[in-house]
Amino acid sequence: MQRFGFTRSANRADHLLLTPDTFIRAPLPGMKNATAIIHVAPAVGAGFSQYTAEFEPGGMLGPAEGQRFVYVLDGELSTDGHTLAAGGYAYIPTGVSASVIAQGKARVAVIEKPYQDLAGKKEPAMFAGTERSIAPTPLLNDDAIEVRCLLPDDFAFDFAVNTMTYHPGATLPMVEIHVMEHGLLMLEGGGIYRLGDDWYPVTAGDFIWMAPYCPQWFGALGKIPAKYLIYKDWNRHPQES
Repeated sequence: MQRFGFTRSANRADHLLLTPDTFIRAPLPGMKNATAIIHVAPAVGAGFSQYTAEFEPGGMLGPAEGQRFVYVLDGELSTDGHTLAAGGYAYIPTGVSASVIAQGKARVAVIEKPYQDLAGKKEPAMFAGTERSIAPTPLLNDDAIEVRCLLPDDFAFDFAVNTMTYHPGATLPMVEIHVMEHGLLMLEGGGIYRLGDDWYPVTAGDFIWMAPYCPQWFGALGKIPAKYLIYKDWNRHPQES
């Protein structure tokens, strides 16, 4: 039943929770047969942009202003000779005009940001991969929380993207407060997220932005694992951010 005027979405100084009932869709320049749900952008104070692109068959993304990372949520797409199904992903560096084209209906998480130079390092080359090919590692020796790092452990990358899977009842071992900002898309299951001094029930389809130093904690609830895709700025000195 519709509860008029009610939403779980929230906008605070140090965090943002967006739930599907508040999503607005609009095409971005260069998109064809596709539309975007923009979850976060510099307009809210973020140092990156993240959106979900929804494609009709043959739909495609337009050009990116900087680096681009794509993670397939549903369907199948091709980019520069790589075919990506659900769980597949690609990193596309600045200035590389790799097309991103859907083979049929598809949904894709897209992260874009300007590249931050580092002395002695070049911006990485384009590559593609699949999440299932990455062995999970436990978070702080807790086998109930599985982390898969989708980008290589290389200082050439100025951000990281991981998936984290929580077995039912698993929780972060502490409240985290740190300089990194996050973009988080809930993929499966749900739980409770503490953001700042607020506590939110979250479920698959929700998006969270966390500003630097936002207090954060998550606990998985329910009978199935909770899983999310998470971005963080990484590998750069804070004086340069």
